[in-house]
Order: sequence, then structure tokens, then C-alpha cells
Amino acid sequence: MSSKVIITIFGANGDLAKRKLYPSLFRLYKSGNLSKHFAVIGTARRPWSKEYFESVVVESITDLADSPEQAQEFASHFYYQSHDVQDTEHYIELRKLQNSLDEQYQAEHNKLFFLSMAPQFFGTIAKHLKSEQIVDGKGFERLIVEKPFGTDLASASKLNDNLLATFDEEQIFRIDHYLGKEMIQSIFAIRFANLLFENVWNHDYIDNVQITFAEKLGVEERGGYYDHSGALRDMVQNHTLQLLSLLAMDKPKTFTKDDIRAEKIKVFKHLHKPTDNDLKKLFIRGQYTSGKVDGKKYISYRSEPNVDPESTTETFASGAFFVDSERFRGVPFFFRTGKRLTAKGTHVNIVFKQVESIFGSSLQPNVLTIYIQPTEGFSLSMNGKEVGEQFNLAPLTLDYRTDATASGASPEPYEKLIYDVLNNDSTNFSQWDEVRSSWELIDRIETLWANNEVPLHHYKSGTMGPEASFELLNQFEADWNWRPDEAYRKEGRLG
Repeated sequence: MSSKVIITIFGANGDLAKRKLYPSLFRLYKSGNLSKHFAVIGTARRPWSKEYFESVVVESITDLADSPEQAQEFASHFYYQSHDVQDTEHYIELRKLQNSLDEQYQAEHNKLFFLSMAPQFFGTIAKHLKSEQIVDGKGFERLIVEKPFGTDLASASKLNDNLLATFDEEQIFRIDHYLGKEMIQSIFAIRFANLLFENVWNHDYIDNVQITFAEKLGVEERGGYYDHSGALRDMVQNHTLQLLSLLAMDKPKTFTKDDIRAEKIKVFKHLHKPTDNDLKKLFIRGQYTSGKVDGKKYISYRSEPNVDPESTTETFASGAFFVDSERFRGVPFFFRTGKRLTAKGTHVNIVFKQVESIFGSSLQPNVLTIYIQPTEGFSLSMNGKEVGEQFNLAPLTLDYRTDATASGASPEPYEKLIYDVLNNDSTNFSQWDEVRSSWELIDRIETLWANNEVPLHHYKSGTMGPEASFELLNQFEADWNWRPDEAYRKEGRLG
């Protein structure tokens, strides 16, 4: 069913809007989820005309449109207003445009606001939306906010209070684009639609869980931003812990947003709270140095543009979380995330406990791997018999992977998430209880790191992080399952 709605995008001239939001809205338009009764208001400081705004939109969807006419018809639903978020008069003009378009497109007063701007403006915008009666209680009114949601618990709490002054928690959708990825959502199916896995998804059968967010690129042009953020804030507080909650949650009573949310929140409440001494042992920070991959030289992080030459900001973070629940008590959830690693990939490895061998040789553990990007799918490693007269064990792999994004079978994360907001489905969004619990733990780690109470380990560009990350797993008699660096070394590709 096609949605009736007026969508207002604050920050309409930004890179995110052009690369992700307009193409995602167009896909929803092509699929019929947006049709005649919608309009988009773009706001930003630049004094664009409607015609110029339309041309920007058309350019962003050129590769997706079936014809120039289709692209132009879609773009005709877009309107622009030059806007200063601090200026009350601009909100009055915005309300007039909102009301006019609502009547023109018969949108039944339904409103969706997307804040694609720096978080310091979120509170100001929310306040004016209420004071100038743009949010008026008619129709549905929903707010999408981009990460980062604060830089620590104090700033996140203040930001949340500012938003709650205008919107209820149920109206706020804190977007994490990783939660829109097809294979992350498929975790529900893998876990709860297969007796094979659901019955062994606990501490009796699982030895450890490994989450890897690996990036081959360095900080590129984001040096100025990244040097004030770092891997822990940029990737662990949101993406890593959200993914962990899906892996560790108990089976919800029903596949509905309320029941799923309840089980996710339980995971965050059960996150183990280590002592400061344990935090120093369980969490590793690293920073890339110069290196050579495939004959190409890469500079160190401290040599990157807009980065402090003496910076101690981490470009790599690794550690072990524990969930003190009945299901997973004692099972380490290892994670690592970093820049300038060997290969790009987001993987989850569920490493099962080994069975006692009767064959006179040790057995390899069964490992379920969930591939999230760049390919999507999963594999299950098993022990089998090698073909031949003698009884020799050999590894077998049941494997299903596809580049679904390239084939067009998999929706873009923003397309899926905007669709969910239009349908009031908050399953794949962060709730405040989750955000608060994650910041409580991350803040403690950040404090130790900011005070240099733990070493800053260095790793060469092209490797899979510092040795300390591997030593951490060794303490638990484990090893990282995904090791693309080993193949690179054998082939002489790492300098």
C-alpha cells in the first residue's frame, strides 16, 4: 500500500542525501510504496530553486530510472526551502509549505522528518518543529535521526531529552544503516526458523562468537572527524553492540517490534560490567602505521591529512563482551573493527565447542559464518572423511553466498529502513534503553584510553590488527577464524 506522507529532509544538499536518501526514496517510488500522495521538502542553507533541486535529485537517480520521464516525474514531488535552523521565521515558512503540500498531495497530515545534519542541531530543530506548530498532532509524525547519537552518555542523554520535548520515544527512529543490511536481518531467520541452530544456540554448545568489521581503506578525507571519534565510538558503541544483541537475544514470543525490542533490551541490561582492571585486559586499542600491500605503499594514520601528528586516537578496537544471561553466561563475544586492514569484510563466526575425538586426531570445531558484506550469505564448516582407502578426516564446508546487492535482489539499507519508518516498524532501530546501556560501558573504556592507562598498540597497514588482539583470544584458548592476512603473507603480498 502506498504511503501518504510529506517528508522533510534537513540537510538536503549533503552527501548522504544525494548518495543514499534520494536513490532509496526512488526505489520506494518504483516499487509503489510511494506514489501520488507524497512530497519531499528539502532544506539547507544554500539558496537553491525548486528547479535546481529537481536536477540534483534526477542526477542522483540517473542509473536507477527506467527513463528520463520517470526520473523527472519522481523529482517533481521535491520542493526546496532555503533554511537557517536557528531562524524562527524560516520555520514559519516551512509550516506554510508543509500545509500547502499536504493539501495538494492529500497526505492526511502525515509527516516524516529526517535530520541529516550534525547532531548539535537536532535539539534546536525539534524545539522549533513544536513551537512553530509544524508538529501539530495531526496524522502520524515520525523523526529519523542519524548517528552518532551523542559522543558519550552525557551528550546522548541531553540530545535524547531535547528530542523527547517534541516527540515521544515511539516516534523517534535512531537509524543505524547496518541494521538495514539483508544478512543482519536474516539472522532472525537463521536463528529462529531452524531447529538445528535454535537448540544449540547457547553456552552448552557455543565456545565463542566473533564479530569482525574490517575496512581496507584508511581514514581518507575524514581525518579531522575521525581524530575526535575513533573506532570505539565510530563502530563499537552502535554497530557492534547492536549486532551482538541480535546474536545473544532470547527467542521473542512473536516476530513483532515490541517483543523483539524487549529481548534486545534484556541483552543490554545483562551486559557484564567488568572492573577497571578487567577492562584493561579485555579491550585492545590500536593504530595503523605505514605498510605495503601488493606493492603499494600506505602512510601511517598520524601522517594522514588533518590528523594530529601525535594522535593517540585508535583506528582499531578489539575486545571481549560477556552477556550474563541464562543462555550465554561465560561465552565471550569477541569483536574487532579497524581501518587499513587486509581485506574489507563484515563477518560473524559462531564457533561451536569441539566434540571428543574417537579418531586418534584432534577435530576442528564446527563454525557457522554469517557473511554480511561485501558478499551476503553463510557457511558451515564440518568434519568429514577424505576420499580414499584410509580413514582420514577432512574439512567440509556447506556454503551459500551471493552478491545480492549487485544483482538488485537485496534492498539498500536506507531503502529498507525508510520503508520500516513509513510502516511504523522500529524493529531495526536503536531504542533509548539500548543506547544508554551501550554508552555506560563504552564511556568507561573511553576514559581509560583517554587517560592512556592502557597501551596503544600499532599494526602495519594491510595486517589484521595488532598482535595484542590475537593474544587476547589466546587467553581464552581461541583464535580469530577469519585470517585473510595469512593468504596475503604466503603469496608475498604484504611488505
